[in-house]
Amino acid sequence: MKAFRYSILVTLICLIVAFYWGNQTPAGGMAAMFLALILGVMEVSLSFDNAVVNASVLKEMDAKWQQIFLTVGILIAVFGMRLVFPIVIVAIASGQGMIDVTLMALQQPDQYAKYLTDSHVGISAFGGMFLLLVFLYFMMDANKELHWLGAIEERLSKLGKLDAIEVMVALVILFLLQALLPLEPAARMSLLVAGIGGVILYVAVSSLDSLFENEEEGAAMVNTAKRSGIAGFLYLEVLDASFSFDGVIGAFAITRDVVIIMLGLAIGAMFVRSLTVYLVNKGTLDEYVFLEHGAHWAIGALAGIMLTSIVLHIPEVITGLIGVAFIVFALISSMRYKHPVIEATESIT
Repeated sequence: MKAFRYSILVTLICLIVAFYWGNQTPAGGMAAMFLALILGVMEVSLSFDNAVVNASVLKEMDAKWQQIFLTVGILIAVFGMRLVFPIVIVAIASGQGMIDVTLMALQQPDQYAKYLTDSHVGISAFGGMFLLLVFLYFMMDANKELHWLGAIEERLSKLGKLDAIEVMVALVILFLLQALLPLEPAARMSLLVAGIGGVILYVAVSSLDSLFENEEEGAAMVNTAKRSGIAGFLYLEVLDASFSFDGVIGAFAITRDVVIIMLGLAIGAMFVRSLTVYLVNKGTLDEYVFLEHGAHWAIGALAGIMLTSIVLHIPEVITGLIGVAFIVFALISSMRYKHPVIEATESIT
């Protein structure tokens, strides 16, 4: 419970603010509180796999960077990615200034939502390609010895022996989407540019680890360095941003009130952070060995959903349930792996 105390406190504050904000609208305070709570639950369900991957990186970081992630990182996640970044996107799309867009979000939420929705192709391509590479780099790790889905993961791991195979696969998928999807020429260009941007950002963030490598300790230091300092911090923040894209746009299907959206997503973001801390403190990833595998399969599914959503709307409930399903199955598999004798006894009985 200790890991969640700040999340509970933030939730109470956000619900109180939502109540007072809602009293200024026809909907009312109780309705605003309910919407904020629903958005918080939606954000957690969409980002549960994000918490597992965050924990796998955070457990290798030193205390200093863990604290930075849990303080500065949460401010970036809540205010930066879930409030400021959408405003930046609309400012670019509309050609207006940040202040004008902020006023539009408060006074003309339907117009603001339209600009944000019209940017869906670029947002989905950018976030989808980044998350796809997160999935591919984990699955195509030639040094990965433990495989959850047997032959599938083993074959993917063997492909990892080829240099830069992950980037090649991602770019081939991007070029196929750009060529085959029924889009207008401007949307095709947006898909291509944003998708390549997602690939470049992933490669750039992942390559920062090489700055920490030295001649004496060699490549063995790379993973540790990547996960222990600024490179790990940046990786986590960009990963969180990729997850937040889908949540921010999906939130407009529930309400057009940007204040309620920010409060609801802030609740969810805080609980995802708390869940990350809980998983690290409890050593959950070491105890349930396939949990990280399940989270990456969920990320791969989310990447596919984001890219598919460019031309086909997929309800947020499906997105959330797919992620939870992978996590649950991975958890069950981990328990069976941990207690093979019990499983064997049950099968005999």
